[in-house]
Amino acid sequence: MAVGDVIAGIDIGTSKVCTILGEVNNFGQIEILSTTSSRCNGIRKGKIVNEEEISSSILKTVEEAEGEIGFRISSAYITIPGRYITIVQNSVLKEVKDRYAGITQKDLQSAIQLVKDIEVPENRTIADIVVDEVILEDGKTTTDPVGNLSSSFTVNAQVILAEKDYVKKITGIFKKAGIEIDGIVPVTLAERNLVLDKNELHDNIMLLDVGAGNTDIGVFEGNNFIYTDTIPLGGDNITNDIALVLSISEEEADKLKRQYGFALKSFIDNDNEIMLNTCKDENRKKVIKSSELIEIMEARIEEIFTLVNKNVTNQGIKSRINNVVLTGQGITNISKSDVAGKIALNIPVKISTGRAMNTVRPEFRTCYSLIRYIATRPFAKSVSSKIDTNKKENVFKTALSRIKEFFYS
Repeated sequence: MAVGDVIAGIDIGTSKVCTILGEVNNFGQIEILSTTSSRCNGIRKGKIVNEEEISSSILKTVEEAEGEIGFRISSAYITIPGRYITIVQNSVLKEVKDRYAGITQKDLQSAIQLVKDIEVPENRTIADIVVDEVILEDGKTTTDPVGNLSSSFTVNAQVILAEKDYVKKITGIFKKAGIEIDGIVPVTLAERNLVLDKNELHDNIMLLDVGAGNTDIGVFEGNNFIYTDTIPLGGDNITNDIALVLSISEEEADKLKRQYGFALKSFIDNDNEIMLNTCKDENRKKVIKSSELIEIMEARIEEIFTLVNKNVTNQGIKSRINNVVLTGQGITNISKSDVAGKIALNIPVKISTGRAMNTVRPEFRTCYSLIRYIATRPFAKSVSSKIDTNKKENVFKTALSRIKEFFYS
């Protein structure tokens, strides 16, 4: 990355669209220039159901950001749910042109391009290349091989394949909003460096991001991104269950979930009485026990973890997972959710304690993770989005001013 690069990131969630603009400072860190969000119900159970609403929400957040900073935003990086992603492991042995001159940037870029040379299924397209490690001919592993004297080197990487129909649809949605897509990044891959502690980055970890309507799964073996998927359940399902069973408004259900949030009834100290204010039954001032409320929540939380367990078991990767880290507003504010997860998965589970978690508000964490991930892409000359500091200049003129190459240009 280059100092001064300005990166725009957009995350489309089940309940909202978030946009963040950040700039790379002299210390290689991201300085946030703008954060905007807009409610959006264009995605349900991980599927696009209303393209116009999503496009409108994207445009609203972008225009608000432009108004705050005085820039015109013409392109952005975006997140993609795990359900639309397939990961292919690939290794390439590259001979160095001149071993006495050392490995050059050109050698490395050539090797990374070769990593892309795989048989891609007809319904998939390459979304990203994630370099896991570079191994020199003497067996030494390095994060930056440029300048090393070696006659050859091996690049181990993950090729991220995205569902072609989804990419086509989401590209059209962004086009309607006047935004080009710089690159597409899986949710859990973006979040990894923000959510995990330093020691967890080297462990075999399953990262679970429980959002409003989806739970994204990401499995990592150290730097190796081995699996991702999406369970179409999240925090909104817990709220909806409370509202339906108790026959109250969703607003009151959400308030009760936050106020009495427990994932396990067995941890209740005092089974307090709760008066329901919006009950639609004949008795509008109905009174229930807190245990009744928590029992509803426990059932749905158990289902979420059970589906995650079934997913990774069917993939044959559960035995490779040492620890599970929970993140996401859909569940982390519910006490003992980590204990419920441990019971269902039979693997140690903890709420994320990543040191960088408190650098941004919870609703913007996925989007912030995205621009942090882009800013730290290795071997990239530039990661800047198309940002025009002259608002009066026509977007369609500036869109042709340069060509961005996402794969390590």
